[in-house]
Amino acid sequence: MRRKLLIYVAAIAIFFVIAAGGGVALFFSPVLTHYVESDAFRRSMENETAKGLHFPSGQYSRIRRTGALTSQSEGFQATNGQKAMKSIDARGITARFNPCGVFVRQWRLSDVHVRSGDVEIQIYEHKPEPVSLKPWFAIFLPNRVLLKRIESEHSNVTWRFRGERAGFFGTALLITPNGPDFEYRASGGTLKMALVPDLYLRGGHLLITKTLLTVYDVDLAPNPHSDGSIRAHGKAGIGEDKSVDLKATFDQLPIGGWLPAKWKDYFNGSAFGEVHWTGENPKLESSAGEAALRVRNGRIDNLPMLQKLAELARKKSFEHLELNDCSLSFTWRYPKIDITDIAIEEKGKFRIEGAISVERRLLRGAVNLGLTRQYLDWLPNPEEVFNRQRSGYLWTTVHLSGTIDEPKQDLSPRIIELFKESPGAYLGLLFRQFEGWLKKVFGGD
Repeated sequence: MRRKLLIYVAAIAIFFVIAAGGGVALFFSPVLTHYVESDAFRRSMENETAKGLHFPSGQYSRIRRTGALTSQSEGFQATNGQKAMKSIDARGITARFNPCGVFVRQWRLSDVHVRSGDVEIQIYEHKPEPVSLKPWFAIFLPNRVLLKRIESEHSNVTWRFRGERAGFFGTALLITPNGPDFEYRASGGTLKMALVPDLYLRGGHLLITKTLLTVYDVDLAPNPHSDGSIRAHGKAGIGEDKSVDLKATFDQLPIGGWLPAKWKDYFNGSAFGEVHWTGENPKLESSAGEAALRVRNGRIDNLPMLQKLAELARKKSFEHLELNDCSLSFTWRYPKIDITDIAIEEKGKFRIEGAISVERRLLRGAVNLGLTRQYLDWLPNPEEVFNRQRSGYLWTTVHLSGTIDEPKQDLSPRIIELFKESPGAYLGLLFRQFEGWLKKVFGGD
């Protein structure tokens, strides 16, 4: 009995070896070459690729067989994507087949290489896919394209943001399957998006499923050689649940590129901190969050307001401030932003503490301004306004109002009242201004 069992097993093994040998021989056959390069095969691959990537249809350029297990096409295009990808334009495609897949009715592509491409992604509503009817003979043909690895040397992954095209440009992209879904890894290239400066992509790793976008890690830098970085991770629902939960930290980030254009020439330093953003959906109107920020090696140079103050006080050092302390915290729940724990100081000159809020561009709040006595000697009776003493500074409270475009404060009117009460000091101030004007006009020393 045992001998008969061994004979049966050997016979079955020989059958599969012969079948496999025939299958391998088929891959070297001119008949297969003719089929792979035919319009029928191209249309079949277009349908299967479009289905796998969730497009209604797709178009391959002519497919050419370049080896026993490799084929090449100049491009693949598809639009009106139903899921994460809205459109794709892949150029210079080379694919390697695994012939063993035929025996389990699969076109197994062990390696797909794309020279360059453009992919536009989108947020979408998950919907069940319709069941397509197939002819009776389909049961004898491979019914699935199985991708093991897709690699592109130079890709643009884009999306729409504030009505403009945004995304990662010129990045190296690697796509690998994760069950029925795909993982994406990218490195190199540049992030271009409204409201933020261009950033270099050191690396990114994310997973897109039917219901969830998971960002394992995104590492950005001001440029390829910078020590600064932004690291982010989080999740965003793309099914019925569209909630967002994203955390980011930033380190040694130059602040110049993040400031409004009219401020960039005056402020310098490196930012450190963290941000936590949540929302019922990705829309700004549903967002909330909190953040903490501190600036090291902060400098303020040649700010017109400080130049005017230096001229009035006859203190040239006011034109250049080196900040020993610069930090704040803020929270937001649309449409209100609360900025708290404000601390800005150059020791021996000034310190600012307080909190402000912005709601629909309206500015509210109060800050405490402290100056050392030597920087107040240009004021007559400074103790009438700076009426508190603490930590080596004379302090006053400044109330803020107006809008972020036209802010208002109540310190200037109080200082003007001091000069009205002391005509001699006011006259001296006028003479100093007149002297400065003469020097500018006639170049005097």
